[in-house]
Amino acid sequence: MRMTLGQNMAKQEHFEVLAGAGGVALGEARTNHEGRKAILLVRGDEDTSEFCGLVSTMGIEIIETLTQPGQIDPRGYFGKGRLQDVGDELKTKTPNHPWYGVDLVLIHTNATPRQIVTISDTVQVEVWDRVRLLLSLFTSHANSLEARTQVRIARLLSDRTVLREVANQTTTGERAGFGGGGVTALQAILANVNRELTSLRKRQKKHANAQAERRKQRTRSGAMTVGIAGYTNAGKSSLFLKLSGKEVLVEDKLFSTLETTVGRMAASPRVLLADTIGFIDQLPNSTLDAFRATLAEALECDLLLLLVDSSDGILELERKLSTSKSEIFSRYLSNEEELTSNVLTEKSLLVVLTKVELVDDKSLQEKSEIIKHLGFSQPMTVSSFSERGLAELQDTILMRLFGPPVSLILHPSLTGRAIEGYVSDVYETGLVTVKKENNDGTISIQVWIQSQSLSKLLARSNGRIEVK
Repeated sequence: MRMTLGQNMAKQEHFEVLAGAGGVALGEARTNHEGRKAILLVRGDEDTSEFCGLVSTMGIEIIETLTQPGQIDPRGYFGKGRLQDVGDELKTKTPNHPWYGVDLVLIHTNATPRQIVTISDTVQVEVWDRVRLLLSLFTSHANSLEARTQVRIARLLSDRTVLREVANQTTTGERAGFGGGGVTALQAILANVNRELTSLRKRQKKHANAQAERRKQRTRSGAMTVGIAGYTNAGKSSLFLKLSGKEVLVEDKLFSTLETTVGRMAASPRVLLADTIGFIDQLPNSTLDAFRATLAEALECDLLLLLVDSSDGILELERKLSTSKSEIFSRYLSNEEELTSNVLTEKSLLVVLTKVELVDDKSLQEKSEIIKHLGFSQPMTVSSFSERGLAELQDTILMRLFGPPVSLILHPSLTGRAIEGYVSDVYETGLVTVKKENNDGTISIQVWIQSQSLSKLLARSNGRIEVK
């Protein structure tokens, strides 16, 4: 049910603002858009491939793409005359018309509230710009309470700007209640929006505090965390699955992951992996900030893997890497730090080229050189599909976290604790790669272990464990 904003709208306690529609719908937000038909408005010769990929992910069919050259109209994106032609065509379509069944107009830009409201009033169907398309996609993919809270905050922040623009255009002359003593319908709705935002932010803060406490507990226990970040659909969830063996949603779709998943790296009791939401170009800060708690799980780590899709073209790769780099440094580093190779090394960031089974060696070499030219170190190359490079990546992760493996000698004793107890301590503290029982009763062990953990292990052994 949709209600158009007007003078007689009653105050509603529970509602869902339909972004771009200039209206209010009661009840839950729509999450399934499969089978919907839309037309796309584009200015100039912009590349629409990523936008169309987002639309396709939601199961929406673009019936026709309309382009108009020249500068973007600040009021209606398209010029007034062309926009009116689109509106007339939508209003008069018959069952034989190519646009029959179209109930959505898409705008290939991050539109201003003024443009959204103007287009909505002209075409009289639901209107999405790029931000509202992403928010609808997020709503469709939000499965956990954490993700749904984040998406709801982002939607309300975005929709509030549209409501304010509607207020500027539709409430001129509206009296504030009988005799001027009350509030307008829009003021009541905006008050509801603000109240819900306050409630959702409190819930999100509790979740963020719980996440922060879990990270502290993991740190105190000696666990190391490896974050997995990158542009959306770069292969983060697939790599997470291969390294951890933990089941996560793996789809060849944009934004199939919206919440953070933490799992243990296979055969490594002290290394945890964090898979989280992907980055995307030109997403407003207010929208991405709603996912700050989710991003913190992956970015506040001991080692960050920045994934890059090797099957992308050169220009696409540079654009996506630049976006990922910007998002990471705006949250991972302070604003005072310059983006230099030294800072990248200090922050333990490793670039990983994924999906290498789709490209040849020459192209991989060329893209590796581009990545190094942008200030990163030599990237790793992996394929989650063929498992190429996974063993090398796992060894590199351990080397970055712990340094070279340490060789230990465990000595037996006729009194006191048995040697098997100290062997158990070593296994619990690090990742044992070699264990050998010697003829003299000693045990040789090679282990990946953090220097601080090694010091504690040696101090508690009463000389029974020594570094070879």
